[in-house]
Amino acid sequence: MIRKVWIVLSAALIAVMASPLMAMAQGAPAASGEGLRGGLLALGAGIGLGIAAMGCGIGQGRIGASAMESIGRNPNSTNQLFVPMIIGLAFVESLTLYALVIAFILQGKI
Repeated sequence: MIRKVWIVLSAALIAVMASPLMAMAQGAPAASGEGLRGGLLALGAGIGLGIAAMGCGIGQGRIGASAMESIGRNPNSTNQLFVPMIIGLAFVESLTLYALVIAFILQGKI
């Protein structure tokens, strides 16, 4: 059993070493670390935008659910709840748009 494992590992090592991909590999990035900085900026922008979109979705869902529950309990309050609900949804959506603008700014620094 051990002999078969060594044969398979040896064959895999020979295949990797004989592969022409090693000869076509790119050189190392610049020593200043710009490649790492750009990658981290892109990662931060993507994660930040994802968290902002998730929070916006949860917030809008809770606002809508609360408004519908209130209207279901008291149908006469529809006119009094509609405008504050729309304003609240606009505020929540604006936070996601701010996150999108910040993501674009971070992408521009790469």
